[in-house]
Amino acid sequence: MPWQANLALRFARRGDGTILAASRHEGPLRIQKALFPEGPGLCHAIVLHPPAGICGGDRLLIDVEVGAEAQALLTTPGAGKWYRSAGALAEQAVSLKVSRGGTAEWLPQESIVFDAAQARMRTTVELEEGARYIGVETLCLGRRASGETFSRGALQLATDIRLAGRLLWRERGRIEGGSALLDSPIGLAGFSVCSTIIAAGADVDADTLAACRRAVPTEAGAQYGVTAMPQIFVGRYLGHSSEAARAWFVELWRALRPPFIGREMVVPRIWNT
Repeated sequence: MPWQANLALRFARRGDGTILAASRHEGPLRIQKALFPEGPGLCHAIVLHPPAGICGGDRLLIDVEVGAEAQALLTTPGAGKWYRSAGALAEQAVSLKVSRGGTAEWLPQESIVFDAAQARMRTTVELEEGARYIGVETLCLGRRASGETFSRGALQLATDIRLAGRLLWRERGRIEGGSALLDSPIGLAGFSVCSTIIAAGADVDADTLAACRRAVPTEAGAQYGVTAMPQIFVGRYLGHSSEAARAWFVELWRALRPPFIGREMVVPRIWNT
Protein backbone atom coordinates (compact mmCIF):
# COMPACT_ATOMS: atom_id res chain seq x y z
CA MET A 1 0.00 0.00 0.00
CA PRO A 2 1.44 3.43 -0.92
CA TRP A 3 2.59 5.74 1.85
CA GLN A 4 0.85 9.08 2.38
CA ALA A 5 3.10 11.06 4.72
CA ASN A 6 3.12 14.62 6.05
CA LEU A 7 5.66 16.50 8.13
CA ALA A 8 5.05 20.05 9.40
CA LEU A 9 7.80 21.92 11.25
CA ARG A 10 7.91 25.39 12.74
CA PHE A 11 11.10 27.08 13.92
CA ALA A 12 10.97 30.20 16.10
CA ARG A 13 13.35 32.67 17.66
CA ARG A 14 13.52 32.56 21.46
CA GLY A 15 15.93 35.03 23.02
CA ASP A 16 19.31 34.49 21.40
CA GLY A 17 18.40 31.06 20.04
CA THR A 18 16.23 29.21 17.55
CA ILE A 19 13.96 26.42 18.77
CA LEU A 20 11.86 23.80 17.04
CA ALA A 21 8.57 25.26 18.23
CA ALA A 22 6.27 22.69 16.60
CA SER A 23 6.59 19.31 14.90
CA ARG A 24 3.68 17.29 13.56
CA HIS A 25 3.78 14.19 11.40
CA GLU A 26 1.50 11.64 9.83
CA GLY A 27 2.87 8.49 8.24
CA PRO A 28 6.57 7.72 7.82
CA LEU A 29 8.07 11.23 7.92
CA ARG A 30 9.64 12.73 11.02
CA ILE A 31 12.79 14.32 12.37
CA GLN A 32 15.39 13.40 14.91
CA LYS A 33 15.68 15.73 17.89
CA ALA A 34 16.72 19.31 17.21
CA LEU A 35 20.50 19.65 16.99
CA PHE A 36 22.68 22.70 17.66
CA PRO A 37 26.21 22.00 16.37
CA GLU A 38 26.66 25.71 15.60
CA GLY A 39 25.32 26.98 18.91
CA PRO A 40 21.78 27.93 19.93
CA GLY A 41 21.18 30.48 17.19
CA LEU A 42 20.74 27.95 14.34
CA CYS A 43 18.77 24.71 14.58
CA HIS A 44 19.72 21.67 12.50
CA ALA A 45 17.01 19.09 11.72
CA ILE A 46 17.45 15.74 9.95
CA VAL A 47 14.36 14.71 7.97
CA LEU A 48 13.79 10.96 8.20
CA HIS A 49 11.79 8.76 5.86
CA PRO A 50 12.03 5.35 7.58
CA PRO A 51 11.00 3.24 4.53
CA ALA A 52 14.22 4.59 2.91
CA GLY A 53 12.81 4.45 -0.62
CA ILE A 54 9.90 6.12 -2.44
CA CYS A 55 7.65 3.86 -4.50
CA GLY A 56 4.92 4.47 -7.06
CA GLY A 57 1.88 5.95 -5.34
CA ASP A 58 3.81 7.36 -2.38
CA ARG A 59 3.19 11.03 -1.55
CA LEU A 60 5.47 12.89 0.84
CA LEU A 61 4.60 16.43 1.95
CA ILE A 62 7.11 18.51 3.93
CA ASP A 63 5.96 21.91 5.22
CA VAL A 64 8.48 24.14 7.00
CA GLU A 65 7.96 27.56 8.58
CA VAL A 66 10.90 29.61 9.86
CA GLY A 67 9.87 32.53 12.03
CA ALA A 68 11.26 36.06 12.12
CA GLU A 69 15.02 36.13 12.90
CA ALA A 70 15.09 32.32 13.32
CA GLN A 71 17.66 30.16 11.50
CA ALA A 72 17.14 26.55 10.42
CA LEU A 73 19.08 23.99 8.38
CA LEU A 74 17.40 20.81 7.15
CA THR A 75 19.09 17.81 5.59
CA THR A 76 18.59 14.05 5.23
CA PRO A 77 20.52 11.08 6.66
CA GLY A 78 21.35 9.57 3.27
CA ALA A 79 20.50 9.45 -0.40
CA GLY A 80 16.83 9.37 -1.35
CA LYS A 81 15.83 6.43 -3.55
CA TRP A 82 13.04 6.66 -6.10
CA TYR A 83 12.20 3.09 -7.08
CA ARG A 84 10.92 1.79 -10.39
CA SER A 85 7.17 1.90 -10.86
CA ALA A 86 4.66 -0.04 -12.93
CA GLY A 87 3.00 3.30 -13.72
CA ALA A 88 1.89 4.97 -10.49
CA LEU A 89 3.42 8.38 -9.77
CA ALA A 90 5.55 9.00 -6.67
CA GLU A 91 5.61 12.57 -5.37
CA GLN A 92 7.51 14.73 -2.92
CA ALA A 93 6.44 18.32 -2.26
CA VAL A 94 8.54 20.62 -0.07
CA SER A 95 7.22 24.00 1.06
CA LEU A 96 9.36 26.51 2.97
CA LYS A 97 8.07 29.82 4.35
CA VAL A 98 10.63 32.16 5.89
CA SER A 99 9.66 35.28 7.80
CA ARG A 100 11.50 38.61 7.91
CA GLY A 101 15.13 38.21 8.97
CA GLY A 102 14.90 34.43 9.05
CA THR A 103 17.13 32.01 7.16
CA ALA A 104 16.42 28.52 5.80
CA GLU A 105 18.82 26.00 4.28
CA TRP A 106 17.27 22.97 2.52
CA LEU A 107 20.21 20.66 1.87
CA PRO A 108 19.03 17.09 1.27
CA GLN A 109 21.53 14.50 0.15
CA GLU A 110 21.29 13.27 -3.43
CA SER A 111 18.21 11.63 -4.97
CA ILE A 112 18.82 8.38 -6.87
CA VAL A 113 16.18 7.94 -9.57
CA PHE A 114 16.01 4.26 -10.54
CA ASP A 115 15.35 3.15 -14.08
CA ALA A 116 11.57 3.10 -14.80
CA ALA A 117 10.76 5.40 -11.86
CA GLN A 118 7.77 7.72 -12.21
CA ALA A 119 8.64 10.68 -9.98
CA ARG A 120 7.57 14.24 -9.32
CA MET A 121 9.64 16.60 -7.13
CA ARG A 122 8.28 20.01 -6.23
CA THR A 123 9.86 22.76 -4.11
CA THR A 124 8.16 26.04 -3.17
CA VAL A 125 9.95 28.78 -1.22
CA GLU A 126 8.19 31.90 0.11
CA LEU A 127 10.49 34.59 1.54
CA GLU A 128 9.43 37.72 3.35
CA GLU A 129 11.55 40.83 2.82
CA GLY A 130 14.89 40.35 4.57
CA ALA A 131 14.64 36.53 4.60
CA ARG A 132 17.31 34.31 3.03
CA TYR A 133 17.37 30.81 1.49
CA ILE A 134 20.05 28.38 0.32
CA GLY A 135 19.06 25.08 -1.30
CA VAL A 136 20.58 22.24 -3.28
CA GLU A 137 19.06 19.48 -5.40
CA THR A 138 21.27 16.68 -6.74
CA LEU A 139 19.84 14.00 -9.02
CA CYS A 140 21.46 10.69 -9.97
CA LEU A 141 19.68 9.22 -12.99
CA GLY A 142 19.97 5.45 -12.89
CA ARG A 143 22.56 3.56 -10.86
CA ARG A 144 25.69 3.96 -12.93
CA ALA A 145 27.88 1.87 -10.61
CA SER A 146 25.52 -1.07 -11.23
CA GLY A 147 25.44 -0.49 -14.99
CA GLU A 148 21.89 0.86 -14.87
CA THR A 149 20.89 3.85 -17.00
CA PHE A 150 17.70 5.88 -16.94
CA SER A 151 16.17 4.26 -20.01
CA ARG A 152 12.50 4.22 -18.97
CA GLY A 153 10.19 6.24 -16.77
CA ALA A 154 10.00 9.97 -16.21
CA LEU A 155 11.04 12.62 -13.71
CA GLN A 156 9.04 15.85 -13.31
CA LEU A 157 10.65 18.83 -11.57
CA ALA A 158 9.18 22.11 -10.36
CA THR A 159 10.73 24.92 -8.30
CA ASP A 160 9.18 28.29 -7.39
CA ILE A 161 10.86 30.96 -5.24
CA ARG A 162 9.13 34.20 -4.26
CA LEU A 163 10.41 37.21 -2.33
CA ALA A 164 7.79 39.46 -0.74
CA GLY A 165 5.22 37.91 -3.08
CA ARG A 166 7.28 38.60 -6.20
CA LEU A 167 8.37 35.63 -8.29
CA LEU A 168 12.17 35.38 -8.35
CA TRP A 169 12.60 31.95 -9.89
CA ARG A 170 10.38 29.44 -11.66
CA GLU A 171 11.73 26.27 -13.19
CA ARG A 172 9.91 23.36 -14.75
CA GLY A 173 11.48 20.23 -16.14
CA ARG A 174 10.55 16.81 -17.42
CA ILE A 175 13.22 14.19 -18.02
CA GLU A 176 12.02 11.15 -19.94
CA GLY A 177 13.96 7.93 -19.54
CA GLY A 178 15.79 7.09 -22.77
CA SER A 179 15.00 10.44 -24.37
CA ALA A 180 17.31 12.48 -26.57
CA LEU A 181 17.53 15.10 -23.80
CA LEU A 182 19.80 12.81 -21.81
CA ASP A 183 22.57 13.03 -24.42
CA SER A 184 21.83 16.40 -25.98
CA PRO A 185 24.41 19.19 -25.41
CA ILE A 186 21.49 21.45 -24.46
CA GLY A 187 20.24 18.78 -22.03
CA LEU A 188 22.30 16.54 -19.76
CA ALA A 189 25.09 16.02 -22.33
CA GLY A 190 25.42 12.32 -21.51
CA PHE A 191 25.98 12.86 -17.79
CA SER A 192 24.09 10.91 -15.13
CA VAL A 193 24.39 13.39 -12.22
CA CYS A 194 23.02 16.91 -12.24
CA SER A 195 22.94 19.37 -9.37
CA THR A 196 21.39 22.80 -8.88
CA ILE A 197 22.36 25.23 -6.12
CA ILE A 198 20.20 28.27 -5.38
CA ALA A 199 20.71 31.15 -2.94
CA ALA A 200 17.89 33.67 -2.76
CA GLY A 201 16.95 36.84 -0.94
CA ALA A 202 20.04 39.01 -1.49
CA ASP A 203 22.34 40.17 -4.24
CA VAL A 204 25.70 38.42 -4.58
CA ASP A 205 28.57 40.88 -4.46
CA ALA A 206 31.53 40.76 -6.85
CA ASP A 207 33.92 39.16 -4.36
CA THR A 208 31.49 36.36 -3.48
CA LEU A 209 30.75 35.68 -7.14
CA ALA A 210 34.48 35.56 -7.90
CA ALA A 211 35.01 33.07 -5.07
CA CYS A 212 32.23 30.86 -6.47
CA ARG A 213 33.77 30.99 -9.94
CA ARG A 214 37.11 29.85 -8.52
CA ALA A 215 35.50 26.61 -7.28
CA VAL A 216 36.68 23.83 -9.59
CA PRO A 217 35.18 20.31 -9.48
CA THR A 218 37.38 17.38 -8.52
CA GLU A 219 35.75 15.26 -11.26
CA ALA A 220 37.55 15.40 -14.61
CA GLY A 221 35.30 16.40 -17.50
CA ALA A 222 32.44 17.72 -15.38
CA GLN A 223 30.57 20.77 -16.65
CA TYR A 224 29.62 23.57 -14.28
CA GLY A 225 28.74 27.23 -14.08
CA VAL A 226 27.32 29.94 -11.83
CA THR A 227 25.06 32.92 -12.48
CA ALA A 228 24.20 35.90 -10.26
CA MET A 229 20.96 37.78 -10.89
CA PRO A 230 19.13 40.35 -8.75
CA GLN A 231 18.52 38.69 -5.36
CA ILE A 232 19.18 35.17 -6.63
CA PHE A 233 22.24 33.04 -7.40
CA VAL A 234 22.20 29.76 -9.34
CA GLY A 235 24.92 27.13 -9.75
CA ARG A 236 24.72 24.13 -12.11
CA TYR A 237 26.76 20.95 -12.19
CA LEU A 238 26.81 18.02 -14.64
CA GLY A 239 28.97 14.96 -14.07
CA HIS A 240 28.90 11.31 -13.09
CA SER A 241 29.88 11.54 -9.41
CA SER A 242 27.47 12.63 -6.69
CA GLU A 243 30.41 12.91 -4.29
CA ALA A 244 32.16 15.35 -6.64
CA ALA A 245 28.93 17.31 -7.09
CA ARG A 246 28.62 17.63 -3.32
CA ALA A 247 32.25 18.71 -2.96
CA TRP A 248 31.64 21.45 -5.54
CA PHE A 249 28.49 22.55 -3.73
CA VAL A 250 30.42 22.73 -0.45
CA GLU A 251 32.92 25.14 -2.03
CA LEU A 252 30.09 27.36 -3.27
CA TRP A 253 28.38 27.11 0.11
CA ARG A 254 31.61 28.16 1.80
CA ALA A 255 31.51 31.41 -0.19
CA LEU A 256 27.75 32.01 -0.10
CA ARG A 257 26.89 31.22 3.50
CA PRO A 258 28.54 34.20 5.25
CA PRO A 259 26.75 36.88 3.18
CA PHE A 260 23.43 34.99 3.02
CA ILE A 261 23.23 33.32 6.42
CA GLY A 262 25.72 35.37 8.40
CA ARG A 263 27.69 32.27 9.38
CA GLU A 264 30.73 30.34 8.26
CA MET A 265 30.09 26.98 6.62
CA VAL A 266 29.64 23.99 8.96
CA VAL A 267 29.10 20.65 7.18
CA PRO A 268 26.35 18.56 8.87
CA ARG A 269 27.95 15.65 10.72
CA ILE A 270 25.43 13.21 9.21
CA TRP A 271 27.03 13.72 5.77
CA ASN A 272 30.14 11.93 7.03
CA THR A 273 28.40 8.77 8.25
